[in-house]
Amino acid sequence: MAAEPVNLNEFQELARLALPKMYYDFYAGGAEDEHTLKENVEAFHRITFRPRILVDVSRIDLSTTILDYKISAPIIIAPTALHKLANPEGEVATARAAASCNTIMVLSFTSSCSIEEVFKKRDIAATLVQRAERNGFKALVLTADTPRLGRREADIKNKMITPQLKNLEGLLSTKVSSDTGSNLEAYAKETMDASLSWKDLEWLRSITKLPILIKGILTREDAIKAVEVGVAGIIVSNHGARQLDYSPATISALEEVVHAVKGRVPILMDGGVRRGTDVFKALALGAQAVLIGRPVVYGLAAKGEYGVRRVIEMLKDEFELTMALTGCPSVKHITRNHVRTEHERIHSML
Repeated sequence: MAAEPVNLNEFQELARLALPKMYYDFYAGGAEDEHTLKENVEAFHRITFRPRILVDVSRIDLSTTILDYKISAPIIIAPTALHKLANPEGEVATARAAASCNTIMVLSFTSSCSIEEVFKKRDIAATLVQRAERNGFKALVLTADTPRLGRREADIKNKMITPQLKNLEGLLSTKVSSDTGSNLEAYAKETMDASLSWKDLEWLRSITKLPILIKGILTREDAIKAVEVGVAGIIVSNHGARQLDYSPATISALEEVVHAVKGRVPILMDGGVRRGTDVFKALALGAQAVLIGRPVVYGLAAKGEYGVRRVIEMLKDEFELTMALTGCPSVKHITRNHVRTEHERIHSML
């Protein structure tokens, strides 16, 4: 009998063994040379702690509030595509695990079960928004970094085949084929809108009362613009390193966005979070919470709903231990002074 995983990296290996190569490569792969894919993880390794001692940490409170919703810890499930490729229950199992852990799940419109985000044709976008509102969704997330699909060479080599998207049934045919690459790439060419701009965000705000968060911001300039047009929150993200290779690691871009926003809206981040220490580092640099994508899918592939729950619980347990060892009895006690970045380390040596 195989030993129970003790960290998120071990779930990835279990997922690799459980999934067909095409599907594992789809989840695990990044764009082109996969430099940013590696950097998303490695950039966390270059941030060190400045722990405080002799602080009463006999009780640790991990809970936080995002857009007026209290969650058990600042760990949210990111929008990721096609969970049924990992497990027959798909996003339903993921949602149950999120609920049991008292956290938020962001459902992608490219889910293999049903509802969320934004699309090329406005009537379809409006329909998805209305369905989200009717079904009790509390916010919308606009992924803004996909005017075109990044070049994902593993999917091209594998000629990745994706199933029909449930959210678009009856709205748009997503049956596409390609003789030269993945049908995902062909599907994206049919549906993604390279003309998407800030004015479309204004239109989206006009058709819903739900708060809108924008995902894909990496720069000061875009962060300021997002606040100006009235977003309810910002997700610092490079799309899991699946779009533009050699874009910055999200943890490296986080502070630039935080300084630009100046507390006017909440800032979340995703990309490269594999340890509870990573969660702490992101919060110390100004994020209100992190989103996790690939680890959730790996847990789902390895052990279904239980696997997703264990992934979240592992991160929470590691995060709690990190808080205790750095002298932080609650999330509000985590400050910028608790971490040291590589830039600060180099500067101190000059």
